[in-house]
Amino acid sequence: MGYVTAMAPCFGCGRLFSFNPVHVPSIIVNGQREPVCRSCVTRANAMREHNGMPLIVPLDDAYDACDESEI
Repeated sequence: MGYVTAMAPCFGCGRLFSFNPVHVPSIIVNGQREPVCRSCVTRANAMREHNGMPLIVPLDDAYDACDESEI
């Protein structure tokens, strides 16, 4: 059994970051999940709070490696 960390550019800012491919916050674009980094979630939450919308709450392991059996 091993651990997996995915790396990809953030859909919001384009910065390369690592994440848990199962639990990372994402946005659906053309039918495909696109990952969103912690910084962009923080920025989005500031706007969401200002507009009275619910905040995005990433899971605790969203930006960590995951057990390969989860994939």
